[in-house]
Amino acid sequence: MTPPPEGSGAAFTPTARSQVRRRPQRGAYDEATVYGILDAGIMAHIGYVIDGQPFVTPTAYWREGRKLYWHGAAASRMLATVAEGAPVCVTVSFLDGFIVGRSGITHSLNYRSVMAYGRARLVSDLAVKRAAMDAFIDRLYAGRPVKLRPTTDAELMQIAVVEMEIEEASAKVKNTGVTEIAADEGWAGWFGVFPVETRIGAALPDPRVDVPISDDLSPYAPGRRLDEALAYGAGLPVST
Repeated sequence: MTPPPEGSGAAFTPTARSQVRRRPQRGAYDEATVYGILDAGIMAHIGYVIDGQPFVTPTAYWREGRKLYWHGAAASRMLATVAEGAPVCVTVSFLDGFIVGRSGITHSLNYRSVMAYGRARLVSDLAVKRAAMDAFIDRLYAGRPVKLRPTTDAELMQIAVVEMEIEEASAKVKNTGVTEIAADEGWAGWFGVFPVETRIGAALPDPRVDVPISDDLSPYAPGRRLDEALAYGAGLPVST
């Protein structure tokens, strides 16, 4: 079954494995919410099982439609396992704030997270693999692949690329202030929220080369939020 086009209001249908049970009002299954969280990040945690032992491996990822991609060394045990069609859970999460209350039980966190489920397959065709890796670079630095030395077939064979069509996905978001309880009233002490963001630091040029930063790297201006820099590769506006 071909999924509806992105932006059509489509949603993932939750099942027992993807349904948000704890605080279900914070759950969402629509593509806009799920993709918005996935596209704001670059690191995911891949959950899988080898011989009955669960493993979770952090890795960089990228998305094209309802497919997620990640890569690593050709000898990677994780990639070899998941590429055989093993069930996979891909998790992406963000810490957005510290909620500070006047009692221990009212302290909490603001966050965004996605859990995506599917079965991965190995991308074996070299032309498809090359296109996938170009898409990864282009996602981070729009327009940069055409400026780079072409990757050789031998180099491509040193890495493995897998793709996973998202079968199910659920997002969970919390963005609140302090939940006050009656026992806290009148208790002295500050309470509120400390927002948390990931921002770009000042560039550290390689001392061997003295060249200006090219346009494809301009979204990574010091102080810019990471999700805003990544949005540029997706053709979305980036604040100045």
